[in-house]
Amino acid sequence: MTADVSEFHYGLITPIAAYLMACLGAVLALRCTTRSIGRGRGEKRFGWLALGAVSLGCGIWTMHFIAMIGFSVDGALVSYDTGRTVLSLFVAIAVVAVGVFLVGYRGAGPVTLGTAGLITGLGVAAMHYLGMTAMNSGGTVHYNTAVVVLSVVIAVVAATAALWAAVSISAVWATVGASLVMGAAVATMHYTGMAAVSVHVAQTQAGGQSSTSLLAFLLVMLAGPVAALVLAAAIVMFDPEVVGGQRDRTTPEPLTPATPPWPPTDRPQQSLADRRYTS
Repeated sequence: MTADVSEFHYGLITPIAAYLMACLGAVLALRCTTRSIGRGRGEKRFGWLALGAVSLGCGIWTMHFIAMIGFSVDGALVSYDTGRTVLSLFVAIAVVAVGVFLVGYRGAGPVTLGTAGLITGLGVAAMHYLGMTAMNSGGTVHYNTAVVVLSVVIAVVAATAALWAAVSISAVWATVGASLVMGAAVATMHYTGMAAVSVHVAQTQAGGQSSTSLLAFLLVMLAGPVAALVLAAAIVMFDPEVVGGQRDRTTPEPLTPATPPWPPTDRPQQSLADRRYTS
């Protein structure tokens, strides 16, 4: 039989927390990518792009599993496979890194942006559904194909918009506004994908969802990505260019010749004796 499922086992706490984490990952990724723009292809540029990719990947993955804390199946005990859960985190970071490095080094041309957005969007959708395969509800999970396709389209559009914003928006407040929109797009993709889910169980289990064990497991899984986001936030906050948009002078300014203390026509004239001596 088909069990009743809910996305809001703890009310609005989980969707709000998930949205905020998606926004945090987005704003850190945008500021880090902005920091790398205009720099050479050296180590510092690579480092900022890598930090941005990790921030956005962790933000998306953290959003997904915070939202999954609120997922419940009536009459079933929900659990997760540790290996697939961790694998979904690495998938999220890897596909986001592909998109970030493409636009970071090649710019936001139509072909590059479209390719990067497609790869990243499909990767984010893969992360979502790989994370769903890690879930064990004691029954069979089915998906509505049309809704799944819609969630993938939303993921691709959201990823493309995020990558465009990463290389096109530099003002701090514009970055914050873009991150709020990006967080909403990522959360929309997640809940659209979850709307496609139905669970068929052979028989209900007494006691329903073991919220304590599930919450403990997911909190342990979230500890690493959340720590990575906190560390990235600390790095960003202590860099004046990332926070305030101040340009980092990587090359010294050209020296201007010193102005003589008198105009050329007013230079003191040498006496005849001085001329003979100097000649």
